[in-house]
Amino acid sequence: MVHKDIKTLKEGILFGMGNPLLDILSHADQEFLDKYKLEKDNAILAEEFHLPLYDELFQRRDTEYAPGGSTQNSFKITQWILEVPHLTTFMGCIGNDKYGEIMKRKMNFYGINTLYQVQNDISTGTCAVLVDKDKRSLCAHLGAAKNFSKNFLNENLKVMHHAEYFYISGFFLAVCPTSILQVAQHALQHNKLFMMNLSAKYLCECYKEPMMMAFPYIDILFGNESEVRSFAVEHHILEEDLKTVALKISQFPKKNNNRSRLVIVTRDMNPTILASDNILEEYPVYPIDQKNIVDTNGAGDAFVGGYLSQLIQGKGYEECLDYAHKAAYIIIHRSGCTFPENMKFDDALDQIKRSE
Repeated sequence: MVHKDIKTLKEGILFGMGNPLLDILSHADQEFLDKYKLEKDNAILAEEFHLPLYDELFQRRDTEYAPGGSTQNSFKITQWILEVPHLTTFMGCIGNDKYGEIMKRKMNFYGINTLYQVQNDISTGTCAVLVDKDKRSLCAHLGAAKNFSKNFLNENLKVMHHAEYFYISGFFLAVCPTSILQVAQHALQHNKLFMMNLSAKYLCECYKEPMMMAFPYIDILFGNESEVRSFAVEHHILEEDLKTVALKISQFPKKNNNRSRLVIVTRDMNPTILASDNILEEYPVYPIDQKNIVDTNGAGDAFVGGYLSQLIQGKGYEECLDYAHKAAYIIIHRSGCTFPENMKFDDALDQIKRSE
């Protein structure tokens, strides 16, 4: 892969779709989680009985708000690292309300091109991010995000045609899988790189059909250990060794024969696994004292953002992985997928290293 001068990267080189959500961050003990039938280290979609949760959080003084959603979080990190505005383009659906306006302003501040489909009668989606020590539980109320339509993508095809790299969170499988397929097929036809994330265990279980429709197009697949093991169970992969499981997943049928599928498995503080026909290796993460972990929420999104920041420059997987680990390392020292907006990426990394 040829390295590219960052200054020559074209606007919109990286395109993604996902669920734009306003993150609502707050602490939650086990009693609170039990009240709403939530589990630590898990992500779910809100049901009717979860809805009072958001009103309860809004009334708390310690509640914080940040534009989020998995793909947006990753692109925020990519832009922060690269410091070149508008290299990323994001597409999703929001409401015509104050939360949507906050989302637009913040995404513009981060240097992300946003193409939002706007709904007048449905509120912008929200995601409760409930943190207890170093564990977190996510409960997303998609709101307007679930109303994204393929027609909106068709009205803005020029941004898809312009891009060279595509990344879509698995959460979008529950919203508009036909749009995912359209982007994936474009990537195949033009030999562009198409990437997805397993994103959550329930997607492997409940959205197996649309996931497997997109799967043959995936060039790079991201997932954490629990998600990968859930995928393995659903597809009758019985091996205990996670490296073997990742390798078997990489060998699922693939439409683009120009490159092998790369499967990247994160495992908290344990080494990250890379698996493909040519690679089966582990790479250690940055060591961190458990007492310094503030919040693991967003670490996976940050990991992807760090990886993408180097990938679109034509860097190899080792350099991509190095920045992925650096980005995750920074984020787990903070609440949510946030970063010091007045500080450059390398400076933030050095500051944390000096403090440990």
